[in-house]
Amino acid sequence: MKPATAAKKLGVYLEATPAEFQEGVVSRDELNALQAEPPEWLRELRRNGPHPRPVIAAKLGISISGLARGGITGALTTDQIDAVKTEEPDWLKRERETQAEVRKEEARVKAARTDG
Repeated sequence: MKPATAAKKLGVYLEATPAEFQEGVVSRDELNALQAEPPEWLRELRRNGPHPRPVIAAKLGISISGLARGGITGALTTDQIDAVKTEEPDWLKRERETQAEVRKEEARVKAARTDG
């Protein structure tokens, strides 16, 4: 598979991976090996970043669209994410409220389907 696909499956920011990872092709077996026993570079990226937007959104408890509305369009490190959490700007509060409403609605729809 392409390095971008492998990076996405590993939950890491492609541009922060080693050059040999970015320039190569990753087989399914190699991907499984990376997931089962991550090398130090992969553990470091997962721990400190920079993280891709899906990971940032999950750590902040909002959607990827919410990140964009909040002005975050690139990768962030763990420290930067923690700083946003600590600062808790108005946009983050709004996006968390929106996300909570979306989850409530999804639960309601799921319950209605189950009961129906």
